[in-house]
Amino acid sequence: MTGREVQQVRSFNRFYTNLIGALDYGRHLYTPYTLTEARVLYEISHGHRVDAADLRSSLSLDAGYLSRLLTRFEEGGLITRGPSERDGRRQRIVLTEHGRATADLLEERSRDSAGTLLKRLPGPDRTRLLESMTAIRELLGDSPEHPAPVLRLRDPEPGDLGWMVQRNAVLYAREYGFDLSYEALVARIVAEYAERYDPLWDRTWIAELDGERVGAVMCVRDGIEAAPRETGGTPPSTARLRLLLVEPEARGRGVGQALVSACVGFARETGYRELVLWTNSVLSAARVLYERAGFELTAERPHHSFGRELVGQDWRLPL
Repeated sequence: MTGREVQQVRSFNRFYTNLIGALDYGRHLYTPYTLTEARVLYEISHGHRVDAADLRSSLSLDAGYLSRLLTRFEEGGLITRGPSERDGRRQRIVLTEHGRATADLLEERSRDSAGTLLKRLPGPDRTRLLESMTAIRELLGDSPEHPAPVLRLRDPEPGDLGWMVQRNAVLYAREYGFDLSYEALVARIVAEYAERYDPLWDRTWIAELDGERVGAVMCVRDGIEAAPRETGGTPPSTARLRLLLVEPEARGRGVGQALVSACVGFARETGYRELVLWTNSVLSAARVLYERAGFELTAERPHHSFGRELVGQDWRLPL
């Protein structure tokens, strides 16, 4: 790969987004909606029993941004929101009659816009263009014949917590040289979660690509031993993100971002005031995910753990 090749890709991206009006979508299709808003309406109108969490995952949207967007839709009479049939803590999104008509209008204008683009070309050039589009999708892993793997986030099932311990131990030993003390730490964290789990405040997600486990993350009370439902104490204000894991073959496919987004969304919807996490500076890929989600680095301290000299980091996200 050369710098010139990278520039060619970026140049094509700029050309195509300008051609389809992606940066000024509302004026391009004579609607008051941005491209992101139109895409969310499309997903709701074409989905079955759509939850807010599903939209966050499938579109890789920030939970706060999606929440504000859905509030505008609700205030505009486009959708209604209520408890999900699958999980009462989730929001099920349903189009109103006005919302359905709006989504249909956007779909019609989008089809007309694409048709206008194709009409500019004679038959042979049109065929060449469509074949090139198919080739791009195939080469980048998304085609009708070979569709991109389906990403799904689900609740843990029997055996998943043990899998989290095993995969954390194997990957961190292989990639960072961590010793058995790291596996012992992960085992304690997972055991504590299982023993103190409160569905009101704690959650774990298992990420799957086409049915194969490829990642996981936990969101728990900070100081999980203080279970308010058991003790009658004050509801917790701080949640902690723990044990983010993405298998090597699944990296670069949005798995880590979807897991972090799910954790942030759950913490915000549950009523926590902040989400915190502890990590080490050597985990540079995870740092990118945390920064993208809005976390801020609040402290760094060198330490000797897991057979390594490391720099521990505290990160915080106000909710």
